[in-house]
Amino acid sequence: MEQAEFLEKNVFTDLKNLNDGFDQKENLHFNEWDFAIVLDRAEYYGLSIYEIRAWHEGVLYDTAHHEPFRKKATDAAWYKKALMTFSTRQPGMTYTASYKVSPKLLARQTKGE
Repeated sequence: MEQAEFLEKNVFTDLKNLNDGFDQKENLHFNEWDFAIVLDRAEYYGLSIYEIRAWHEGVLYDTAHHEPFRKKATDAAWYKKALMTFSTRQPGMTYTASYKVSPKLLARQTKGE
């Protein structure tokens, strides 16, 4: 199983992609509530999230990286705090992130099919 397939099947399922062409098509954008679900699912599977990009009205508003938080990319504390910070600074944004699914998890998912 490829990473994109895993994310689509296990993380992004039943969520609405709000990217209507203002960003690269492979970058799925979610509102605050759906992105919170994405983060919960990422935590459940132990995915790495290296960067979160917050967009407002189709323009990049700000980015957050795990390094300044002094947390590993798999630590949910950093990315949940980043979402809370963004959502209180500017309501109505969309969010996208850079993810990594571990090779072990991909191998397990492939065997389970």
